[in-house]
Amino acid sequence: MDKTMNHQEAVDQLSDGMTVGVGGWGARRKPMSLIRAICQSDLKDLTIVSYGGPDVGLLCAHQKVKKLIFGFVSLDLIPLDSHFRKARQNKEIEVMELDEGMVQWGLRAAAMRLPFLPTRVGIGTDVLKNNPEIKFISSPYSDEESLVAMPAIKLDVSLLHVNKSDKKGNTQIYGPDPFFDEMFARAADKTFISCEELVETDNLGGKEAAIYNRFERSLVSGIVHSLGGAHPTSCAPNYGFDLEHLKIYSAAVKSFGDYSQNFLQGSAEEYIDAVGGHKKIQNIPLPQF
Repeated sequence: MDKTMNHQEAVDQLSDGMTVGVGGWGARRKPMSLIRAICQSDLKDLTIVSYGGPDVGLLCAHQKVKKLIFGFVSLDLIPLDSHFRKARQNKEIEVMELDEGMVQWGLRAAAMRLPFLPTRVGIGTDVLKNNPEIKFISSPYSDEESLVAMPAIKLDVSLLHVNKSDKKGNTQIYGPDPFFDEMFARAADKTFISCEELVETDNLGGKEAAIYNRFERSLVSGIVHSLGGAHPTSCAPNYGFDLEHLKIYSAAVKSFGDYSQNFLQGSAEEYIDAVGGHKKIQNIPLPQF
């Protein structure tokens, strides 16, 4: 089955009020071309679930977010996304701020089709004070330990960016860390992928390459070929995050109209041209930690 589509066709599968999970981590391997396509759409009142980066900031700047469920919103070397900060300080969005492990546990519960998973994560923190809807549960065994019952974070849709995919939805992630993308895929009713390379199945490699395939193709509803689609975030080993552009983006909180006019009005390819072209992106060095 050929699952390829363009950005518009993918966004057309979304509707107002959906809960949308965004893969990646901070300024790393975010499906930014899909995020920009959402920003150009009429979608509204979305609940976004993310280990956030500029995906969250852009959606907030375009007033697409009703509620944010998150572990953090960071641009790595720029500690806090300014557009998210503005939206939160102005009380433009509802927030459910969680420990990073609690987000992962909530996605895992949804992936396993469970109502919750027990955990010690969050005990003794203000996370539970600020989210009174999260309940405790007593162990049914002799220890009777009181544990956090982390509720499932069920997603209508997840959006992920990968290094390589075929038309059937067999994907590969080559970076040093797949983050929790497989949990986003498993927790969602539908998953839409953007990929750096769209290849024939035979070009995905043999059995030794299976380690790069983090989730089944049956979970993938659509694939968008988007070379440079994670920019300005990184997509290891293809390119690093564009710190120069992230600084421009961050400073644009004072005059977002200019940033939008320069970078967000055209197609995905026009965006790539506006930021310097594919060659410039591919030459951005990977960050060293």
